[in-house]
Amino acid sequence: MSDHIHDESCDHDHEDDIFIVTDKDGVEHEMVMVYTFEANDQPYAVLLDRNDPEADGVIFRIEEEDEDAFLASIEDEEEWERVVKIYNQIVEEQETE
Repeated sequence: MSDHIHDESCDHDHEDDIFIVTDKDGVEHEMVMVYTFEANDQPYAVLLDRNDPEADGVIFRIEEEDEDAFLASIEDEEEWERVVKIYNQIVEEQETE
């Protein structure tokens, strides 16, 4: 996965990066993985709602078990705040390049 912010200007296909995520109300959303980054040696993924690209992205922790990788919600408030801060710094750096 490349390390750039994906948007409508991308020139490649994202079909392989689609995940079905169920929100707290039980509604399923087709989410597209648009970015990955690491914080404290822990990988994270940013997903956007495929059908609502204007909505805010959602950050998930990437967990690995044996050979499989899966997305896990970030439940810890301190971890969440740390990860969002790091992600915002990455976005700011990319916008100033």
